Amino acid sequence: MGILRDIDAGMVAPIVEILQSSGLKTIEVTMNTPGAPKLIGEIIKLSRGEITVGAGTVLTLNDLDSALDAGASFIVLPAVIPEVVEFCVEKGVAVFPGAFTPTEIFNAWSLGATMVKVFPANRFGPPYLQDIKGPFRDIELLACGGVTPDTVQSYFNFGASAVAFGGGIFKPELLRSRKYSLIGRPLKILINRYHEWRDQQTAVSSLKTMEQF
Repeated sequence: MGILRDIDAGMVAPIVEILQSSGLKTIEVTMNTPGAPKLIGEIIKLSRGEITVGAGTVLTLNDLDSALDAGASFIVLPAVIPEVVEFCVEKGVAVFPGAFTPTEIFNAWSLGATMVKVFPANRFGPPYLQDIKGPFRDIELLACGGVTPDTVQSYFNFGASAVAFGGGIFKPELLRSRKYSLIGRPLKILINRYHEWRDQQTAVSSLKTMEQF
């Protein structure tokens, strides 16, 4: 999942083109981006349903209402905000609250989170997810922070169910200078490395199945 922050209307069309050409299917626009609801709507419109668009940095019920009115398909929080999570669960909206400590992660999952966003995951790195999965093996974890083409496979190897990345790929200076090709290249590499990892897991699973017969 990509994270877009502080973009403007003039960036939407080229960003959608980058997302589609790279194969990235899921993106969030943070609600502290000026005009975020309108930007969410524009991405949905231009992508013609090929990209799932959500809202990030949702801190209040007002943020949540604005995001859902704009057409956001999922909601991402930087922390555990019970009233936002509970509303999403009640309405059947996918929700990813942010947490870091074992207690926060457990509490977020107990509220009904779709996945728990481990943020900032780069503080302890991919092995931290393995530590969390020890006692909490059923909790689905979304790693956010430090996800790059070089680390994406490690996060999955250590227990992530999904990953999110923002400024490491969608670098603010490249967006401001409209150097979109310099964003598209590493994004495509990251997506390809995820596909490589997924294919390896499928091959291993198939081999184990064959060995049973």
